[in-house]
Amino acid sequence: MSEGTHRQIDPATELAVDTAHPAGAAAYLRSTTEVRGRARALLARARRGESEWFTIGDDAKMEDTARIVAEVTRDRYTWGPIPYHSRWRHFEAGGIHRLKELDDLLGPAVHERERARARIDLVLVSVLLDAGAGPDWHYVESSNRQRFSRSEGLGVASFHAFTSGLFSSDPAHPLRADAAGLRGLVTDRLGDAFQVSASNPLVGLAGRAMLLRRLGEAMAAQPEVFGEDGRPGGLFDALLGPYGPAVPPTAEVRAHEILTLLLDTLSGIWPAANAVDSIAADGSDMPGGIASGDPAFALGDCWRHSAVTGPGLTNGWMPFHKLSQWLTYSLLEPFEWAGVRVSGLDQLTGLPEYRNGGLFIDSGVIVPRSASLLERNWKVHDEFIVEWRALTVALLDEVAPRVRHVLDRGIDELPLACVLEGGTWAAGRALAQRLRDGSPPLRIESDGTVF
Repeated sequence: MSEGTHRQIDPATELAVDTAHPAGAAAYLRSTTEVRGRARALLARARRGESEWFTIGDDAKMEDTARIVAEVTRDRYTWGPIPYHSRWRHFEAGGIHRLKELDDLLGPAVHERERARARIDLVLVSVLLDAGAGPDWHYVESSNRQRFSRSEGLGVASFHAFTSGLFSSDPAHPLRADAAGLRGLVTDRLGDAFQVSASNPLVGLAGRAMLLRRLGEAMAAQPEVFGEDGRPGGLFDALLGPYGPAVPPTAEVRAHEILTLLLDTLSGIWPAANAVDSIAADGSDMPGGIASGDPAFALGDCWRHSAVTGPGLTNGWMPFHKLSQWLTYSLLEPFEWAGVRVSGLDQLTGLPEYRNGGLFIDSGVIVPRSASLLERNWKVHDEFIVEWRALTVALLDEVAPRVRHVLDRGIDELPLACVLEGGTWAAGRALAQRLRDGSPPLRIESDGTVF
């Protein structure tokens, strides 16, 4: 192109972007095409024996892993369809249909579009609270005295925090989240809602509260997307148009459209100080430049790796957008329940977190070059963790067709979103329980916003 070698086609929008400019580079890195491509390149490199950190087990290990995932899937979903991997599964913990509870609280007079907005309000806030809880925290549901821990506990606790009105600024309308309610969220109040105490500690509580306050700030600054009140449910109207109590029967949205809107509007909320303008294309610090606090250039869950290559300012960055993709998976059902067809599900990637990633370590597919690497404490930005997460993304794509083959299911019946649920996440948890009483194989210091 005449504009220069840094002019690239954004895989998400199919529009030309200038990767020599921070805004263009950030947009380019927000595509799952780049997540996949860079992850696969790191996997190929590891298979060639060039990784400093890992080797990759042979094909027999992958086949064994696929059989483990298929067995877990059969055990969990012997009868009936396999649902999406989403936050809604955690709202079903203990066999309780909490979606019905929410609908009953909303009442029969609420039209379908407003019902969708409330469901989106709930699930978006809940997902942002869903980083690892740590091994010592639990939540006891007052109505039945059931005890829940880890992701299920976080889901149930956030559900009750939402229905109690914790995230709403309007006492007359408690069943929503809005910008004012989130901006005013006090960490201690969130801790009380999650039953946190000295004997019941929750990892990263302050980071979670800060993330929700940042969410409130971001929504207040973008009324054209989130409405005058700044509600997550505004995403529904932004993607489908704000008119009418119901959506047209032909309404359709692509999964990557949901993800792109989330990344474009909410990338500035992440506490990780990752921004394109902080690193030049050759890997050196850029002199001056645009302030990294500008959300147009914020990268969020995107990290440096010395072996990752790309055009312009994208060179050296490995994107994941794990929580944003987890949120997108969790938004599929609210859109579908409202009558919207969601297409292109497999444009989303597998989620690089400690259950999926732990599955591949515990099954011998990802092999650290030294056992001592599993005994160290790591930070999210460490290259060892960045590469492990990238290998996880690429290997999830490879194990999915193997799982379908074992289960004799087609891709339409078992998209990646269902393989994860069936599936890889549950198998990773089961192996961790068998080997280490549930603890992940790696030690990662978390602020509650990535893991």
